[in-house]
Amino acid sequence: MVLALGMCITLSSCGFFQGLFKKKAAPAPAPVVETKTAIRNHMDKVKSEALRIKNADIQQVIDENGLDAIKVTFNSGILFATGDADVAASSKEPLKDLAEVLNNNQICDVAIHGYTDNVAFRGFTPEQSVQKNKDLSLERAVAVAQYLQSLGVSIDQIKDIKGFGADNPVASNDTEAGRRQNRRVEIFLYASQAMINAAESGTLE
Repeated sequence: MVLALGMCITLSSCGFFQGLFKKKAAPAPAPVVETKTAIRNHMDKVKSEALRIKNADIQQVIDENGLDAIKVTFNSGILFATGDADVAASSKEPLKDLAEVLNNNQICDVAIHGYTDNVAFRGFTPEQSVQKNKDLSLERAVAVAQYLQSLGVSIDQIKDIKGFGADNPVASNDTEAGRRQNRRVEIFLYASQAMINAAESGTLE
């Protein structure tokens, strides 16, 4: 695994987004209404671009600073073979679409989070399976980041890479359909400090 300076790569919570956007101990002052509106309008444009990404679910969400952000979700079955962390050939077109959006919106910072279902690994204890799922989810998030970099996305734009394993499920793990939803990679595009500064100065387009 290749690690880059300035990028947070971890199995735990060092990043901007976690779960339902848990607040940091010392959050930044709340942006004024005009700043929020300018960023919302800009993120509307980013979402319009992101909607062209193939095989992805696109949502407009709110980050921990109360600012609009975009969440791009890929089912892991689209990106990877079962139990594997190598980017599948079939996923390269959707990731190329995503890279184009990121390259067109370099004023956005990016976080990449990997998740799995809670299925145990054969031959391993439950505790070992939990760790192996976290390792796999991180490896997949890193693989997505590295592939995006190969398509020209700047390492400086990707601020946070995390693997959560089976944490934060979006569906029940009691059914195959639910487990399929939980096996996913989420990519967040959120306001960089440069974007906030531009919004505050009235120059954000």
